[in-house]
Amino acid sequence: MLSVEDWAEIRRLHRAEGMPIKVIARVLGVSRNTVRSAIVSDGPPRYERRPGGSIVNVVEPRIRELLAAYPAMPATVIAERIGWERPIRVLSGRVAQLRPVYLPPDPASRASYVAGEIAQCDLWFPPVQVPVGCGQVRRPVQLPVLTMVTGYSRWASAVLIPSRRSEDLFAGWWQLIEGLGAVPRVLVWDGEGAIGRWRAGRPELTAGCQAFRGTLATRVIVCKPADPEAKGLVERFHDYLERSFLPGRIFAGPADFNAQLAAWIAVVNTRLRRALGCAPAGRITADKAAMLALPPVPPATGWRLPARLARDHYIRLDSSDYSVHPAVIGRRVEVIADLDRVRVLCEGKVVADHRRIWAWHQTISGPAHVEAARALRRQRAGMLRPVPEPEVEQRCLADYDAALGVDGGVA
Repeated sequence: MLSVEDWAEIRRLHRAEGMPIKVIARVLGVSRNTVRSAIVSDGPPRYERRPGGSIVNVVEPRIRELLAAYPAMPATVIAERIGWERPIRVLSGRVAQLRPVYLPPDPASRASYVAGEIAQCDLWFPPVQVPVGCGQVRRPVQLPVLTMVTGYSRWASAVLIPSRRSEDLFAGWWQLIEGLGAVPRVLVWDGEGAIGRWRAGRPELTAGCQAFRGTLATRVIVCKPADPEAKGLVERFHDYLERSFLPGRIFAGPADFNAQLAAWIAVVNTRLRRALGCAPAGRITADKAAMLALPPVPPATGWRLPARLARDHYIRLDSSDYSVHPAVIGRRVEVIADLDRVRVLCEGKVVADHRRIWAWHQTISGPAHVEAARALRRQRAGMLRPVPEPEVEQRCLADYDAALGVDGGVA
């Protein structure tokens, strides 16, 4: 067989030097036919083994019959049906070659996102226990972390919220959007109870979600049940959180959890993403520029509860009681709470302001409220104490007898 070196030299002598075929054959010691073949060939000589027969050729017609009837039949089942007693590797290779003829391929679509178009949202339940104060610890299913990932830039954000209630969820959602600085045109959710669900073959948003998206002037899409691929960006972010954020960390409380999470995400958003060819920080400016602007008036989120303050001057929020100044007992008040604070207003005046506690079934009393209640009780007791009857002088009966000139004897 002609070597690659001789083949290259033959072509050089013939084309560059203009040497005749006969002379080249004599110089290199090869036949003239070999020289002619090297000149007209398109590539260097390559050894090609003559294809031999395979032991599967005998049973290939039977394999084709089975695949025509059942295109998805596994190779192990085919081996059983045709009585195959040789190594399965040879048979499975031939089945893999023949199957596309009878089972059309199902190519996966590759999603592409336009700047400002979409953001995927979800709740992540970290498999850790976080102390929330008063000796209580929240289990994983009681620790919802609201996450959001934009489609174009893959910019990630997350925050731990007290509960899955709509009041807390929308407050956390607005905190993430406000921190982003713009509103994505489409927000994707799964069937979260506070957002919406599929009903009668169509998505149905809750009234609270309709009011929230109306204020933002955006669109909310609820994915179909059992369709996690529809929000694969945020699902992969959850996996990244469990593999990279949680290991080796200890949390002193919800505030510490959010502080560590925010610091970690700030670093993550500067890391190179292979799918993007850059870091999310390199795309977020263009992504935000194509989004909607934040509304001039923020949406109403959090807890807003009207109530009449009872005599014990406490209001209940999320199973815990918070004290209110007793001067407004019996009057209408409004309880306003977000993820951090609990405030009570009466006619626009703040009559209570407490840090929100995550522990359940607790009583939070303000020292000023307790002292004011004690003073009011003393004042009330003084007002209701009965007044003593005035003392009236009683004269002696002999004085009346002397005045009337009556003898004091008894008739």
